[in-house]
Amino acid sequence: MDKSGIFKRNLIAISKHNPELCVPLSKADIAGHRYKFLISRTGDPVPALLDQSGFARPLHSTIDPQKEAERLIGMEDEENFLILLGLGAGYYAEAALRKNNTSMVLVIEYNMAGLAELLNYLDYTRLFLDPRFRLLADPSEVVLERRILEMYKPALYGGIRVVPLRSRTSADTRLFNLAAGIISSAISKISGDYSVQAHFGKRWFSNIIRNLKYLEEIQRPLPSVKRIAITAAGPSLLLQIGRLSEKRKEVFLIATDTSLPCLLHSGIIPDAVISIDCQHISYYHFMGGLPGKIPLYTDLASPPLLASMPTQHYFFSCGHPLSGYISGKWRALPELDSSGGNVTYAAVSLAVHMGAVEIELYGADYSYPQGISYARGTYIYSFFAKRQNRLSPLEAQASAFLFRTPLEKKIKGSSWYYETSILSSYREKLEEKSESMEAVLTVMEGTGAPIRISRAENRKTVSQYRRLPEAAPYNRKPMLKHEDFLFGYRNLIGNLPSPGRITAEYLDLLKGEELAVFASMLPSAAALKQRNHGISFGELLEVTKKYCLKEIDSVLPQ
Repeated sequence: MDKSGIFKRNLIAISKHNPELCVPLSKADIAGHRYKFLISRTGDPVPALLDQSGFARPLHSTIDPQKEAERLIGMEDEENFLILLGLGAGYYAEAALRKNNTSMVLVIEYNMAGLAELLNYLDYTRLFLDPRFRLLADPSEVVLERRILEMYKPALYGGIRVVPLRSRTSADTRLFNLAAGIISSAISKISGDYSVQAHFGKRWFSNIIRNLKYLEEIQRPLPSVKRIAITAAGPSLLLQIGRLSEKRKEVFLIATDTSLPCLLHSGIIPDAVISIDCQHISYYHFMGGLPGKIPLYTDLASPPLLASMPTQHYFFSCGHPLSGYISGKWRALPELDSSGGNVTYAAVSLAVHMGAVEIELYGADYSYPQGISYARGTYIYSFFAKRQNRLSPLEAQASAFLFRTPLEKKIKGSSWYYETSILSSYREKLEEKSESMEAVLTVMEGTGAPIRISRAENRKTVSQYRRLPEAAPYNRKPMLKHEDFLFGYRNLIGNLPSPGRITAEYLDLLKGEELAVFASMLPSAAALKQRNHGISFGELLEVTKKYCLKEIDSVLPQ
């Protein structure tokens, strides 16, 4: 029974940032017997877990729990986002929030009845009302990963650290170990995405706003095709080109941009080409032109040079938040899964989007067979040839390109190949994708790393399969001119509220379209933070706004 009203006050405080948690807590048994409450020498309360024999195991020091928490949390450091495994009496969280550089504290706790018992005895209202504090109770694996992915933005929060309350985690080892693994996996995904954003964030923004004028054109819907072949640019492509030629009339052929010159050199003209790289070097793949005005499928963040080519263009969004904002507010774009990080993966996603039931993949080595990086005919050879001289021949440049990252040599039958961590991750992403695809993916045997494709028995046959509805039809002209849309977007950026000291407090302040506009700027912020290490959140926001406004002004009529 809640005699003092502490439980009710705690629930009211929780409801400010986490109202959905109040329902299960209000239904939990607050008069349980999971904890015994002790008093430390400093007079601070210390909850102690009761084991099956009735022995009480204190969650904090019974001498000075606050001093212990300060020692374990540490002084000022670069980890501004803290994840605490176990709530206890909240001393760890309070110590973290006393640090000037702490931007967010997320506590993960299990056992709703035990949590309710703590809330019935101890007053946590100061924690729950702090905009930098969040509590996640009894999360499923999916919910936990999603919350970490949603909450942790390295550009805003800096570093991240996980701190376990040892005496609490040891009582539910399986649950907290599972949580730690999920957190580690989520952080790894975020770190990978952040490193890409830090490298390309400014380029994405610049390319997108310059490509908007091409989106005003009316474009035909995507073709509906059941059998599709895709060419990657691995060395095995030349070995498989004969088989591809034999099947050419039976399949719709999508060439990745890197493989295009190799196909044209062999006299094979694809039905479509796909490109997702935002760098200007992508243009090298098209130096030989696009015969017959082959349709070109590009990410909205691709270089404007590609969009200016005289051919039929199809734009899609690869998940950039600015593309998502544009798709929702101005011109609808289909979402294309490019989470595999490479153009071959995106090509498979495009084939699925077109309604393919059978997909054949050529030239997908995801390695360097016998030390060769790309198939002959791809741009890299002409690029090296133009730069070669007596001191730097083509072979030396190719070798330097190959050994720019650590390599692992692997044997395959009587042959061998080099593998890198990034190429391995690309291959594994494709293998994972094949498990969830209804289309049957067949990878042609090559000399590179073996690709293990799922052969799920529940896949639909050609006669059973129906094409998925398009995420966004291409044949609708936007209501506004792209200049008018950009003027409105520019004003929204300029009118964003001024930031305060606390990041979480500022994010709580943003609502609706303001939050969407802010999110559209985050990749640019990541790139700018990479170049201004140690910059505060407020300074970063102002620098990012200045950059975005300047880029928009450069394409708007004066």
